[in-house]
Amino acid sequence: MKKELLRKLPSVDSLLKDGKTAGFLKDKSRLIVVDAIRSALEDERRLIKESAAKIYRFNIGDFRKKVGTEIEKGGRLSLARVVNATGVILHTNLGRAPLSLSALKNLIEVSTGYANLEFDLEKGGRGERYSHLEPLLCRLTGSEAALVVNNNAAAVLLVLNTLAEAKEVIVSRGELVEIGGSFRIPDVMRKSGTKLVEVGTTNRTHLKDYEAALTPETSLIMKVHRSNFDMVGFTADVPIQDLVKLGKDNNITVMNDLGSGSLIDLSNYGIKREPTIQDSVAAGIDVITFSGDKLLGGPQAGIIIGKKDVVEAIKKNPLTRALRIDKLTVAALEATLKIYMDELKALHEIPVLRMLTLQVAELAKAARRLLKGLRGIPGGRFEINIRDGFSQVGGGAMPLQEIPTKLVVIKAKGISPNRLEKKLRTNSNAIVARIERDEVVFDMRTLIEGDIEIITEFFKGASIA
Repeated sequence: MKKELLRKLPSVDSLLKDGKTAGFLKDKSRLIVVDAIRSALEDERRLIKESAAKIYRFNIGDFRKKVGTEIEKGGRLSLARVVNATGVILHTNLGRAPLSLSALKNLIEVSTGYANLEFDLEKGGRGERYSHLEPLLCRLTGSEAALVVNNNAAAVLLVLNTLAEAKEVIVSRGELVEIGGSFRIPDVMRKSGTKLVEVGTTNRTHLKDYEAALTPETSLIMKVHRSNFDMVGFTADVPIQDLVKLGKDNNITVMNDLGSGSLIDLSNYGIKREPTIQDSVAAGIDVITFSGDKLLGGPQAGIIIGKKDVVEAIKKNPLTRALRIDKLTVAALEATLKIYMDELKALHEIPVLRMLTLQVAELAKAARRLLKGLRGIPGGRFEINIRDGFSQVGGGAMPLQEIPTKLVVIKAKGISPNRLEKKLRTNSNAIVARIERDEVVFDMRTLIEGDIEIITEFFKGASIA
């Protein structure tokens, strides 16, 4: 019987002759309409296969609505803004750091026309794209030179390949981390052409371990900040200053991969202290790498700073061109770095820093505003409350840091939390929430301007079943 129902489904050609279905061709191209019809037919086939044959009925009116929905979905861009109600500030899957308004304004200004990306306006000749960023990075960090590539893994790869290709690089076993997407430090080192030399144990590494590993083939000592996990208990680590002295005494370059890249000591604002970039520079590290789109709050980028002779050697590596940044990254990163010239301004204008340092009292106001909007939903199907909770930094930064927050929690009658969560994230304005205690949870800390209205509109206008 199901086979018979499948055979009876109308063809694409016959549906294009149906007056109302064909009406879509007035506003949309034939290609778009045909694709929508095929997608809707595929959904009908799925329904036939999944439902009891006696229950299924093909309804041309409902089918036309499906075609219209498919056309509307097909017109949307795949990469789109979403509401982040998860409470994870640097959510890698949601694009990590949102850009500041200053960065966005500069992006538009630079990208809607031509720009002096590699043109020296003073000399009237070829310029250097890194000249827009290097002075700022040196001013903010105290380093002698700087270079920016397309992400931090690329920065690490480039530094290793330049300074230690076919040579030995010493790393503590406790720092051989795995970054997002199963991307591991040993894998990056292998691709860079360097030879990994592990020292110490998982939980304890001493200076004598580094000293014992030194050979004529040693080119680099690498220290990796364990930004996405922490170790407690019976542990031992070697201070940066001791590694710097060991490097100087043996004429070996010392590298520090900081990962998250904090320019501000956030412990002054109630957040667990992360080592700042300035700390590593002051300690005398030769070359430092970190991300642009984590705690720095800018676009995706891998930033390399350090001693002038070291950075200049890295700039000359042919891989630098393959890994270079474009004008959009330069525009967004320069605008972001400019804000850091005033720390209080940075805390206010850079979204990541603002979210990290928002006081619970402010979040409580936002929670009450959302609660008020949601309590106006007709039907009385939802139980809505405010409660205390915790947000996370995310993005491989401060893994043990729990930040107090305010949550708006919803329990719906007649619909499971998983079903409601899916409805939210597949909405035309996608809303990504989390589920706790069999309830859908909206964390106020990661909502930005306009998000409360989007959530309220979803519940007022959506058909939830």
